[in-house]
Amino acid sequence: MSAAWMTLFVSSPRGMESLLADELRLAGARRVRPLTAGVSCEGDFAVVCRICLHSRVASRLLLPLARVPADDLDAFYQAVTALPWEDHLRSDGTLTVDFSGTNALMRHTRFGAMKVKDAVVDRFRDRSGERPSVRFERPDLRIHARLNEERNEVDLGIDLSGEALHRRGYRVNVGRAPLKENLAAAILLLAGWPEIARSGGRLLDPMCGSGTLLIEGAWIAGDVAPGLSRNHFGFTGWLGRDDGVWQGILAEARERARAGRGAIPAIFGYDQDQQAIDAAMENIAGAAMTGRIQVERRGLEHLERPLGVPGLVAVNPPYGERQGDLARLESTYALLGNRLRTRLQGWQGAVFTSEPSLAAALRVRPRSTRTLYNGALPCRLLLLDPAESPKPERPPEPVEEPTQPLPDPGDPAAPGAVMFANRLKKNRKRLDRWLKREAVSCYRLYDADMPEYAVALDVYGPWIHLQEYRPPSGIDPAVARRRLGEVLAAIPVALGVPAERIHCKTRRRQSEGAGGQYRKMGEEGEFVTVEEGGLRFLVNFTDSLDVGLFLDHAPLRRMIREASGGRRFLNLFGYTGTASVYAASGGAVSTVTVDLSRNYLEWAGRNLALNGFSGLAHRLVRADCLEWLAEASRNAAGERFDLILLDPPTFSNSARMERPFDLQREHPALIGQAIRLLAPGGVLFFSNNSRRFRLDRESLPSGLEVRDITRETIGPDFQGHERIHNCWRLSWA
Repeated sequence: MSAAWMTLFVSSPRGMESLLADELRLAGARRVRPLTAGVSCEGDFAVVCRICLHSRVASRLLLPLARVPADDLDAFYQAVTALPWEDHLRSDGTLTVDFSGTNALMRHTRFGAMKVKDAVVDRFRDRSGERPSVRFERPDLRIHARLNEERNEVDLGIDLSGEALHRRGYRVNVGRAPLKENLAAAILLLAGWPEIARSGGRLLDPMCGSGTLLIEGAWIAGDVAPGLSRNHFGFTGWLGRDDGVWQGILAEARERARAGRGAIPAIFGYDQDQQAIDAAMENIAGAAMTGRIQVERRGLEHLERPLGVPGLVAVNPPYGERQGDLARLESTYALLGNRLRTRLQGWQGAVFTSEPSLAAALRVRPRSTRTLYNGALPCRLLLLDPAESPKPERPPEPVEEPTQPLPDPGDPAAPGAVMFANRLKKNRKRLDRWLKREAVSCYRLYDADMPEYAVALDVYGPWIHLQEYRPPSGIDPAVARRRLGEVLAAIPVALGVPAERIHCKTRRRQSEGAGGQYRKMGEEGEFVTVEEGGLRFLVNFTDSLDVGLFLDHAPLRRMIREASGGRRFLNLFGYTGTASVYAASGGAVSTVTVDLSRNYLEWAGRNLALNGFSGLAHRLVRADCLEWLAEASRNAAGERFDLILLDPPTFSNSARMERPFDLQREHPALIGQAIRLLAPGGVLFFSNNSRRFRLDRESLPSGLEVRDITRETIGPDFQGHERIHNCWRLSWA
């Protein structure tokens, strides 16, 4: 093998290794060997260029250098210093180190990165008197260091890709929880889109969101290299590059893209959300595909077969953000399956989802399935042939329906009522020891345990708060109302709660201007007092879906109380201030509660006062938390806190905010700003209720100790529903 050939490792999300191996062979790589979450191979610089420019599924391209022991700091330093870094970087160049993993000697990643950096620059200084400088954005050399705790060794290499390869550069507007570009490309490749496109078939995404599947589909059909819109790779400043080779491969890719534009077939995208359509149009323009991809606002219920040659319908429907969403989403999946069967005969289908129960609601038989990973979340790609699927017994119910009066309670002796009452008694018996030991009076007793009775039942002392999930589309509305009546009849029998203390809400759309079931907070102002953890709180069962006390966060509130003694507490997105009350009761010297809503802050003030906490030590700040946090973190001499709770919404498009807030997109910056407000030895609790959320640890500040405490913050009443929230404890290592 020529000296110009190198051993390479190309990473990818799990499930895509075979696709990546095929791409590497096409790029001219040798000895291609699929591994877990990546592929090893051999290649020269031309192969490096083709991978970075043309791979649709790769994440990063690494050039491994050495594996060095990490059980002695001096030996580690000497081993890193001994490597020929001058072969890769000029003495006056720039570098950065990405370090992952910890052990007893390198207890946080910032320290590990610093040790590698020191060893590299010391080698240059000792040999030439000059030393490279550190630059985090687009350095000449990006060093990749990964510590394996089991082996106690660090794998060192050079990141030749630079920024992750899935970032094509066209996403001006990421929208809500978008697919990564390489995951979207993998879905299309596995669904056979290249062959369908070559035969003139069309592409349709009826729930297109910000348009990632559409754009990746257009680029695949048009032979557009996914790296063409990038102007920097990790090899750009690397001494092993050959600019002549790179310019030749780049020119060839540009010519292929120009020639391929005419081969792009008709591509359509629909979504019922106008914001999603706006985001898709921005991204389509960023990908230079305006005029090649058509998008419009259209709900599933209005989906019709496009004129012309059949093709591929590819869709990534929602998975559900909170516990209970699954019952509501079944009707959406059922409607999607109905449209696949009745409106898109002859079209191939690809549906990507993480929930098997939702996949079953499609009632479309997959010809095959593949497991792919969306971050750490295992998902299934269902490859469908709608023509072979069973016909529905009846058309699905509408996705939305107007609010209807609640049914009268049924006969408590009816079989359904007796069955539901027995389930409540069984659940209560399971929790009984915990309820008595902890003196718990507010808890969740039932959450759609039986599919026929899709409700969540919460106990608030002597009151019951009942939430009805939208029935699946295959359920006759009359049957659903009868079952709700059976639930209402069973509760007094099973729990001894009179009917007038049962508050029931349905999750259905209210008519505009109808003054329906859901009104703004405080319109009626019917508050009652309940007890939790020896404290008193005001709850409101009539004016909104959320009553003012989130039961799933009770363990976290107790954790905050135990950690609050003598500390300064900050409650961001403070809602009704329940965590602030717990902190004050635990001995916090001060609390600050920040929220944008005047009603919630007034409610928080009443909760604090109800427990004897008031005055300047317990401040209520009405502000946009994003703006307040950004300003506070910039003030180096500003107030610092020993304990912070950061519990943001998953998504918000409040008119008072300058732009919609998307947690998945913005959480690294949000955590980074909050962590700057911590006093030495302080702790940040970060929590959210997004089912699809994935913590981007690589984008968090170096040196943070991050511990997932989700399991510790799930009480016995939510066992079996662990995905209702996520929670981490963060502090400086």
